[in-house]
Amino acid sequence: MPPPLRVLGLETTCDETAASVVALGEDGRGQILSNEVRSQHAEHAAYGGVVPEIAARAHVEVIDGIIVRALERAGMTLAELDGIAAAAGPGLIGGVLVGLTTAKALALVARKPLLAINHLEAHALTPRLTDGVGFPYLLLLASGGHTQLVAVRGVGDHLRLGTTVDDALGEAFDKVAKLLGLAYPGGPEVEREAERGDPERFALPRPMLGRPRPDFSFSGLKTALRLEAERVAPLTRTDVADLCASFQAAVVDTVVDRTRVALRAFRESVGHPTALVAAGGVAANGPIRRALARLGAEAGLRLVVPPLALCGDNGAIIAWAGIERLRLGLVDDMTAPARARWPLAELDRAGAAQP
Repeated sequence: MPPPLRVLGLETTCDETAASVVALGEDGRGQILSNEVRSQHAEHAAYGGVVPEIAARAHVEVIDGIIVRALERAGMTLAELDGIAAAAGPGLIGGVLVGLTTAKALALVARKPLLAINHLEAHALTPRLTDGVGFPYLLLLASGGHTQLVAVRGVGDHLRLGTTVDDALGEAFDKVAKLLGLAYPGGPEVEREAERGDPERFALPRPMLGRPRPDFSFSGLKTALRLEAERVAPLTRTDVADLCASFQAAVVDTVVDRTRVALRAFRESVGHPTALVAAGGVAANGPIRRALARLGAEAGLRLVVPPLALCGDNGAIIAWAGIERLRLGLVDDMTAPARARWPLAELDRAGAAQP
């Protein structure tokens, strides 16, 4: 029976500063011992989006305290850890440098293995922490910076089936919110307004619907909404709610159609998936989750969505990805670079085909 592993994970790729300690027990199950997250929403709200320089400075100011809290709440010291993991990209390069440099310093001082984690793979592996999902599975990864449909075949082994050709889905939600005068971050605000709106009032397009390759496009949908908003301006509260409801309905239809196509592509190229998984910040959207659950039921698959606290950026998923790589001997040295771009396809595949 393998010995337990305990890893500290650091996340600084965008506008959350996070640290977490996660343990792998002798039974092979993961346990989150602490998960500290400090959001920067207040710092960026006035700009309607994340300002990279402000984000990097905010990470520097709070990361030490976040790490101390995570260790204290886990009841551990650096000496008791088995590894130090940090998101090394993709993300805003200033923020990524803060977390990765801090992890390198801690690993040197404590003489622990360093694990430079791909932020996208951390999201991809989260259902193994929360639900023990086995490989291979189909992942819808939807966040502010990424929208992809991926066959997750193993640690470091991912086949991208489809992606967005323009805006990420979370980015589209944020831009729509800004256009309609809603607060940042836009996703929860649009969903909240949509609850009281009429999804059939505005006939918005369903981009890429029916295309044979499971790609996404949201730029045209966003433009169509802007044109409708200009047509009925000045906007009333009812107008805003109806626009949000119509936008969200179009998104749900598009996501379901694209995921259905990806399931077909998965079966043709990989085989039968063990589950349908949704991860990333947009996976917190209730209507999208419910629609995917119905699609999964139609396909004979269970839908696995991490708890809301693990859908957004956090240190627990980084720590877990570190555990996944550490137990395969996939560690990094002090030359591990910070990366603004880091496609899943460029990961080390030495850990592929694990059960």
